[in-house]
Amino acid sequence: MLKHNPTRIWRSLLSAAVLATTAIALTPGSTWAQDAAAPAPAPAPAPAAAAAAPAEPAAPTIEQRIFDLEKYVTNVQPGKDGDVTWKSNIAGPGPGHNAWQMTSTALVLFMTLPGLFLFYGGLVRKKNILSVIAQCMGIAGLVTILWWACGYSLSFGAGNDFIGDFSMKFLDGVSPAASGAGYWWISDAMWSMFQLTFAIITPALILGAIAERMKFISVLLFVLVWMFVVYFPFAHMVWSTTGFMCGPLNAGATIKAIDFAGGTVVHMTSGWSALVLCILLGKRKGYGKEQMAPHSMVLCAIGTGMLWVGWYGFNAGSALGADAIASNAFMTTTLAAATAGFVWAVLEWILKGKPSVLGFCSGIVAGLVVITPGAGFVGATSSVIMGVAAGVIPFIAVAYLKKILGYDDALDTFGVHGVGGTLGAILTGVFADDKVNSILTPLMDGLLMNQLKAVALTIVWSVVATLVITIIVKVIVGLRPTDEVEHTGLDLAEHGEAGYEH
Repeated sequence: MLKHNPTRIWRSLLSAAVLATTAIALTPGSTWAQDAAAPAPAPAPAPAAAAAAPAEPAAPTIEQRIFDLEKYVTNVQPGKDGDVTWKSNIAGPGPGHNAWQMTSTALVLFMTLPGLFLFYGGLVRKKNILSVIAQCMGIAGLVTILWWACGYSLSFGAGNDFIGDFSMKFLDGVSPAASGAGYWWISDAMWSMFQLTFAIITPALILGAIAERMKFISVLLFVLVWMFVVYFPFAHMVWSTTGFMCGPLNAGATIKAIDFAGGTVVHMTSGWSALVLCILLGKRKGYGKEQMAPHSMVLCAIGTGMLWVGWYGFNAGSALGADAIASNAFMTTTLAAATAGFVWAVLEWILKGKPSVLGFCSGIVAGLVVITPGAGFVGATSSVIMGVAAGVIPFIAVAYLKKILGYDDALDTFGVHGVGGTLGAILTGVFADDKVNSILTPLMDGLLMNQLKAVALTIVWSVVATLVITIIVKVIVGLRPTDEVEHTGLDLAEHGEAGYEH
């Protein structure tokens, strides 16, 4: 048996104690291990700096991330559930909704180029078809430059009740990667471009009333001034969160009216302005004495089809997402347009003996116009009723009112867009249903009266503004070409080209 050395035993016990202590200190989860691994505490921030730093929203939990995905599917706000907010991981443009907005923007541009210029171009005499095309293209270029420079900002900047401001001039701060300016899931840049296509087609509609008899330079100058005096203010008043007549978005709006896709902003402003302009401009040479029939109903019919297809971007696109409201607008647009086209042609058949292709085309466009302000606010049966009204009332304006009053609305812009837009705005107040769109619930009480107020303001503003603008343009550059040019045709005289060489 070995002999034990006391000194060696004490050394062994001390070494074991040190090793055990070290092992405990290095064990994961050990308080000592945490203390040893933790960096030295940072100095406390200065009180002023701590007060100035805003609290960042918390990162989303897994439940909140699922919540945001559900909000994307239903096209509503992410990152907020009651009073609780967080920084959403998908707060930028949503691919599906943004894709529909891009498609809708292309469709609305397609309405003007080539839809409108083929529709109008087929209705004029062949010596003036290129003048219509040039006017549409010229307006597209001019309005786009204005929109970039300040038009978007004047329409949708905060500003005041009647006009925006210059906070987004040159599209400063309008980011393709951001969302929320138009709606939760669409790019701010796409919202701006979508609204640009509305700004392009609105003054182009006026061309139908003054076709074949207004100088190109006069058209451009008129549109330049008209955009600032009429279009930008109405886009702001009706669709901006600070607008005078924006019932859905501005709780403090003086007139709590509704306009889903442009009954007042687009069709009433252009239609009533067209009436004033064509009266001040005077009738075409030989009007009422010589034949001025459309030179190509085929082109007019093709243009009508393009307008109808493009109108889905106009109306369903105004839902600002591929959701149930967009589907409703798509449905009501289809029902109203088809019904109105059929009713108009049947009325011609009864009253004039034949249902003309021009009657079908005019009725379809009238139905599209009338349903525009209510497309996302009314149901299927209401849209059919509105389609019937669109086939009757604008027909009377075109077939009889124009003859009674004697004005030369060459392509019936006032009869279809002015009368149809006014009718649609009023009927929207009659048939709007908060079961179709819940945003209407707080607006239902007194809605029809608010619609009538909006209609009255739009008519008065458009008429007075157009009267003043027309006088200004006449003084600066004149309005009409010479009698010789008008007789020869605007194509050769103003553009050096002929639509048909052979």
